[in-house]
Amino acid sequence: MPSLDPLTAVPPPAERRLALRVTPAAQRALRQGHPWLFDQAITAQSGEGRPGDLAVIFDAHRRFLAIGLYDPTSPLRVRVLHHGAPTAIDRSWLSGKLAGAIAWRSTLPENGTTGYRLVHGENDGLPGLVIDRYASTLVAKIYSLAWIPRLGELRAALDDVFPAACLVLRLSRDLLRRPEYLYGLEDGTVLAGPPPEGPVSFLENGLRFEADVLRGQKTGFFLDQRDNRARVERLSAGQEVLNVFAYSGGFSLYAARGGAPEVVSLDSSAPALAAAERNFALNLDLPAVAAAHHTSLAADAFLALADLRRGGRTFDLLIVDPPAFAKRQGEVSAALNAYERLTALALGVLRPGGTLVMASCSSRVPAAAFFDAVNAAAQRAGRPLRESERTGHPIDHPVLFPEGAYLKCLFARAP
Repeated sequence: MPSLDPLTAVPPPAERRLALRVTPAAQRALRQGHPWLFDQAITAQSGEGRPGDLAVIFDAHRRFLAIGLYDPTSPLRVRVLHHGAPTAIDRSWLSGKLAGAIAWRSTLPENGTTGYRLVHGENDGLPGLVIDRYASTLVAKIYSLAWIPRLGELRAALDDVFPAACLVLRLSRDLLRRPEYLYGLEDGTVLAGPPPEGPVSFLENGLRFEADVLRGQKTGFFLDQRDNRARVERLSAGQEVLNVFAYSGGFSLYAARGGAPEVVSLDSSAPALAAAERNFALNLDLPAVAAAHHTSLAADAFLALADLRRGGRTFDLLIVDPPAFAKRQGEVSAALNAYERLTALALGVLRPGGTLVMASCSSRVPAAAFFDAVNAAAQRAGRPLRESERTGHPIDHPVLFPEGAYLKCLFARAP
């Protein structure tokens, strides 16, 4: 018997559109193409709205400014889909947006990569929606309840432009707190195709990886560090490498292929390190990976780095890629302190002339503040850094508005 469509209970979006009037400041931001409208910027509204309703935003002279998805449960009240002139928001429009995002990334599969971000939310004109590709599996992660009534339309539009063997839905933590708007949908619900029987395999720059698309962090893998992993590979020949916050061993595997004879993956999660071991096993046909001695260390990063220093253990190349330390503005100061502590701890086990790779994925932390914190900590440790490169987002994670920037990474040598 065929399984029931998981979207059966989800009500369709309302046909009527809300009309909104907004403050002069919001009008200026929208004219400049900003994708967000907050609740406090709304001065008048034609009626009550439900998540997923289309909201048309007008200026003071009742001229069209923008149209977007309305969400009464969030201070970010409208996620803007289109600016400038009126347009129909339907399956055809959505298919066109998806096709444009796919075309932007068309070179990635040519370079041995079948795991990458297909849609990067606001930066691809689809705010609150991320779609990642893992070979023939697509994972759609939504960050706004406004997308729930639109999932059927999204599924159909994806089938128009990028048919997948399987389409998985992932839900942000905020959405999981509002089950009354989910209509039975859960994190990891399969929207199309047969459910994956286990981790999904994909390629990244010719390396084989697996991703737990149903339960793994984010959508199953940290795709945004692909280019930085490739940079690490180019630096790894003959180097002993420590990968801190290793997760499933992405940087570690690249280092091994690059010729590192010794690679240590450090993470507090034993399941993540088990995934790293499996990723290594998937690539043992590569001579450099087979020759590398890879070990895992399950421990708190701060404590483990201090223990390694006390034990006299040192490395030629250190990668420190922690999770987001600042998810709210009030956490920025503590996050910068954490980056400074990690820098000092990392330098404590980095050999003279070694390379330090420090990354931050905290969007609340400005890039300049992050780089300043790392350099200040190195100065205090008596090992001022000689920077070789500062990097940001890869091609599949474009940034089209200031708040969309989050990833920053520093490559530097220490005396």
